[in-house]
Amino acid sequence: MSDTPFGFNRPGDGDDDDRPQDPFKGMGGDMAQFADMLHRFADMIGAQGAGGGGGGPLNWDLAKNIARHTVVEQGDPSVVDTERRQVEEALRLAELWLDERTTLPAGIRTPQAWSRSEWIEQTLPVWAKVCDPIASRMVDSMGGALGGGEIPADVQAMAGPLIGMVKQMAGAMVGGQAGQALGALAREVTGSADVGLPLAPDGVGALLPAGVEAFGEGLEVSSDEVRLYLALREAAHQRLFTHVPWLRSHLLGAVEEYARGITVDLSGIEQAVQGLDMSNPEAIQEALGGEIQLQPEETPRQKAALARLETALALVEGWVDTVVNEAAEGRLPGSVKLAEAVRRRRATGGPAERTFATLVGLELRPRRLREAAALWRSLTEARGTQGRDAVWDHPDLLPTSDDLDDPHGFVHGRDEIEGLSDIDLSKLTKGLDEGEKPDEKDTGDEKDTGDAGEDADAQGSGDAKGSGEEPDGEGPGGDPGGERGPGDEGPRG
Repeated sequence: MSDTPFGFNRPGDGDDDDRPQDPFKGMGGDMAQFADMLHRFADMIGAQGAGGGGGGPLNWDLAKNIARHTVVEQGDPSVVDTERRQVEEALRLAELWLDERTTLPAGIRTPQAWSRSEWIEQTLPVWAKVCDPIASRMVDSMGGALGGGEIPADVQAMAGPLIGMVKQMAGAMVGGQAGQALGALAREVTGSADVGLPLAPDGVGALLPAGVEAFGEGLEVSSDEVRLYLALREAAHQRLFTHVPWLRSHLLGAVEEYARGITVDLSGIEQAVQGLDMSNPEAIQEALGGEIQLQPEETPRQKAALARLETALALVEGWVDTVVNEAAEGRLPGSVKLAEAVRRRRATGGPAERTFATLVGLELRPRRLREAAALWRSLTEARGTQGRDAVWDHPDLLPTSDDLDDPHGFVHGRDEIEGLSDIDLSKLTKGLDEGEKPDEKDTGDEKDTGDAGEDADAQGSGDAKGSGEEPDGEGPGGDPGGERGPGDEGPRG
């Protein structure tokens, strides 16, 4: 009787081909690797089945865990009481300074100091709302790629559990990439509004002490000034998000509309999974670890959505720049350096551009931000603070993308509006300026061209009746005048 249990050979026990071999070797791996792969599948599906996906296409619990792991492994110290007090005091002072530079009231009811992990936790609900439209398309596309393309209807019933597993795998893959993007972003942001979107809960304004410290490195500006300048930016954003009631839905709606027009380029993944040995977890991980390419559709609707989104984000950032720099002028000696540092981050591809490119397929153009700031400054000079801030009263009052190309025209008016120039308007009013001549031409058909005028002059005080009776047969009833003898004789004779 063999001493090998269940008929498996120990490693190195002869080379008898008749003895049963390790069945997992024929699938490209060994038993330990296969068991590890099964554990990974169980963890992933278990999290999805327990509600980890949040009911959406993307496994946000997995995304959150990956994002937090990304920041923790590089160091994410907890916020101490001293840092918390410094942040709260800076945000309160920032609100006082902004009161002098904008008519919008304070928007921060709860000032907070966050660690990077707390930033991920607090902003994740909004990221889910922003990213779910594109994530849904990515999961469907990747599910088709991993499942071998279209599945016949008669096979779908039998393959239902497998299709569900494939889509869960796709959701986990997209969640992994989203988690990596958010983890990288969390290491660069200084507050809740760096991206220009209302990511914080309503009424909350927050700074990240670790992000504030990293931002000020190499600027030769005191840490108090850096903290206060960034607090001004955070507080200015929250004033807009809190007191412009339509802005939050306008921004998030623009992102969602743009995301719906994104196509997913899965050529790299499709090539990787073709002929893939599904029993080899290392090969699976390598194949699915490639970067997903997002491609915007070149359609008029998509271009309009892109212009709307870029313009909205640029207007928010431009207004914040204008108000903050006005409030900091004369108070913060390093405000010019700090403003330049913010512009440099944008020009070199800051966190907003990279995160949108990864999660939504959008890359912001810094040129829009500079032009928006120039427009808000011109509005302030021409209309004052109240006139500038009144533009936020309704979305129809906001400048458009064309207005960003011509800020002077938006502020001071253009010669042509909807095809009507000043000359055209003068032509329309020319008749009124010259008295009753236009009316006489319009009513000329009611008067006879010959005898009517002469008879009216001859009758003197009775010209009103004469002029009305002269046309006789041309009247409504065609009556020659009835009892009016003199009126009858004229036309008959």
